[in-house]
Amino acid sequence: MQSLTTQHWWGLIHPVLMILFVYPVTGATIRLGILARERRLQINPIAPTVPVEHAQHGSWVTGGVLVAVLIALSHSLLGQATGSLLLAGTAVMIGYIALLRSKQVWKRLAWGGACWSWMLCLGLHPAVERLSDQPWTSLFWQSHFWMGMVLSGLLISSTALQPLIGRHTTIRRWHVGTNVIVALLLAMQAISGTRNLLLA
Repeated sequence: MQSLTTQHWWGLIHPVLMILFVYPVTGATIRLGILARERRLQINPIAPTVPVEHAQHGSWVTGGVLVAVLIALSHSLLGQATGSLLLAGTAVMIGYIALLRSKQVWKRLAWGGACWSWMLCLGLHPAVERLSDQPWTSLFWQSHFWMGMVLSGLLISSTALQPLIGRHTTIRRWHVGTNVIVALLLAMQAISGTRNLLLA
């Protein structure tokens, strides 16, 4: 049996992080979101801390996905674009921390956009496997990379808009709708990620 190299082990960190952290916390976030809705509609007299916990868990999911994406990109870029990886990876994490610390929504959106843009710049490096960059081809819609970028963007936007979700019905509906898409994307990522591991 062939032994795993250091690069193989590094490549496993991404799916392990998703399985052991992101997916369980996503489940908890969904459950807390349901409870927060029940509290808002006065269906269930639960603790007032539940909406706050829901938002916190959501930010953990987003942060976990960002770290997992950076780890996945580093698997392709280490040794080929190490400098760019370190620069952009640092910028992504600084941007996300700044987003979480910002109170004004426009600043949160700006930091979120910068964060996502840095990740996209990293992902567009030729060393990163994307299947296709052309949306009119079927391979594009099977791409683990592009689904991951959409997933990251939706999560970042939800985190950025978090202060408005409880106050505006339209934003709340948008939040629920986009996170249904997030749940579907997470399922699709599990499938396409497994496919990529089997074909590697």
